[in-house]
Amino acid sequence: MSIAYTITASEPVNQQIYRYLRQEIVTCIIPPGSLLSEKEVSARFDVSRQPVREAFIKLAEAGLVQVLPQRGTFVRKISARRVADGRFIREAVEIAVVRRAALEATPVALLALQQNLDLQALAAQRNDIQGFLALDDTFHRLIAESIDCTLAWETVENIKATMDRVRFLTLSKVSPPENLIEQHREIYAAVAAQDADAAELAMRRHLQEMIFSITPISEQNSEWFEQH
Repeated sequence: MSIAYTITASEPVNQQIYRYLRQEIVTCIIPPGSLLSEKEVSARFDVSRQPVREAFIKLAEAGLVQVLPQRGTFVRKISARRVADGRFIREAVEIAVVRRAALEATPVALLALQQNLDLQALAAQRNDIQGFLALDDTFHRLIAESIDCTLAWETVENIKATMDRVRFLTLSKVSPPENLIEQHREIYAAVAAQDADAAELAMRRHLQEMIFSITPISEQNSEWFEQH
């Protein structure tokens, strides 16, 4: 864990530590199965153990870590079942959102989506995987904001941590950013055309990408996945 982060006074310390650790777990900088030490993390961020303990609780709620009595806190291995369940819930929410967006999105909202797509393409050209992941999330959040329903995106964000680890692994090996950008463009085109049925179909195809990618990824990284 060599990346240096700055803890600021602009938001609660536990939230900052949670966000930093979540990013490192999702991008597998901290690999599945790793032991997380309260002492080491508090020393790393130069904070007391209390906000670290609170961050660990949030990571556990997100399904990213597991606290084992007498053993410690470990980064959970990736569960194919949890990925499938998360994708199912996310699909239900985002399809409802994108159908409304096709009917309600304003020109200003559409412009924001178009600008986001341009930035996605730039990130892909630069091979900026983490930047692309952030822009991918922003694209979906902007769709929710276009119908003034940020709670929909917050709900998705709370359940997709396990999905995000698979998504990160697929970008370089199974489902490159260029493919996802094309899917995003199809979603955007349907919303801009006010075609709710086409928007639903495009979103469904996009989110089902996870189904086809998890098997090869789990075979390539078997030590990172739960074995059943």
